[in-house]
Amino acid sequence: MRQSMLLTKTRKDGPKDEVSKNANLLVRAGFIFKEMAGVYSYLPLGLRVMKKIENIIREEMNAIGGLEMKTSIIQTKEVWEKSGRWSDEVVDNWFKTKLKSGADVGLSFTNEEAYANILKQYVSSYKDLPAYPYDFKEIFRNEARSKSGILRGREFSWKALYSFSKNAKEHEAFYEKAAEAYRKIFDRVGIGDRTYKTFASGGTFSKFSHEFQALTDAGEDTIHLDAKKGIAVNKEVYADEILKDLGIKKADLEEKKAIEVGNIFSLGTKFSEPFGLKYKDEKGEEKLVVMGSYGIGLGRLMGTIVEILADDKGLVWPVSIAPFAVHIVELSSDDPAVKKAAEDIYKKLQAARVEVLYDDRDARAGEKFADSDLIGVPLRVVVSEKGLAKKEFEVKERASGNISMLKEKELLDFVAKYQ
Repeated sequence: MRQSMLLTKTRKDGPKDEVSKNANLLVRAGFIFKEMAGVYSYLPLGLRVMKKIENIIREEMNAIGGLEMKTSIIQTKEVWEKSGRWSDEVVDNWFKTKLKSGADVGLSFTNEEAYANILKQYVSSYKDLPAYPYDFKEIFRNEARSKSGILRGREFSWKALYSFSKNAKEHEAFYEKAAEAYRKIFDRVGIGDRTYKTFASGGTFSKFSHEFQALTDAGEDTIHLDAKKGIAVNKEVYADEILKDLGIKKADLEEKKAIEVGNIFSLGTKFSEPFGLKYKDEKGEEKLVVMGSYGIGLGRLMGTIVEILADDKGLVWPVSIAPFAVHIVELSSDDPAVKKAAEDIYKKLQAARVEVLYDDRDARAGEKFADSDLIGVPLRVVVSEKGLAKKEFEVKERASGNISMLKEKELLDFVAKYQ
């Protein structure tokens, strides 16, 4: 991608009404556009990051047997009445409307009912189970007050997987696999060392659910963390009885602010029962299907990564999800030799299947460097008259700030190992 052809431009200041670090930086760097509070459009750079996060999640869900599909956003009133969650007195953040026929419909705010209703059509025997369908979709929640940038929106993209098992034992085995898959996801997107499996309320479904909480001062949640054991407890269930159940002591716990970046729930038969989601076992006896729910908000995860890793100069993307691996900055002062060298290395990196953003703009060096820091691509390669005289390129690692002077072959080898 040539930066001169990129749709967006950087900004010195974020929106005046935006207080969150993640949204300010993402707007300034040209990754997102703010439509209104809680509603953002993802611009080319932002979409590239989002798609990479999505692909990492997809790979880990597929690895544990997930089956990707696509459920509808428009939901019928009749389906949700079966579980009692159509009523505004039960769920107060529906976006609802009417079809021209007069029928009531809503826009998905979660997916338990939708999946139970679909699986009812295809599950009748123990041979049909277990099943682990999931999808990526837009979710809509009519929040009274939306803040924190892309951490909490009225419209957002998420991944939701639902497990359908024959019994509690089968469910629990998959539940642990899903928890491990989540750990791999957070490692791969660069925040695994700050993210903890956290015990939280199971509500009406089970004694516990589990959240994955990433430590940051920007967090909306408070957790109590035993760092040595790697166990955390959400403030909402912080009690002596719970600590005893988990085998941890108050004296070993630290209070921390954190952002929930994923959750897993045991649902039992809460949703299979109202839909008559049953199967016949080996003896021909009817049994209710046991369900589980496993969610990750993609924008929320992206925003959390920004909150944790960004510095005072701008965004700092891990290689795994960066919009580009390399940012070439050409400082030519109209020197044709420098321009040619920049074009040559750009084409060679592309030929090596490296994702490259090439700053070919007619702009001052200071402006180019500031924009490069703000955009946060992992490697910056400077092509200049001074470097060309020594047949070298200045290579700066965005995360560490390390600078190396490399010959062309050394640069190509370095980039290949860095990816």
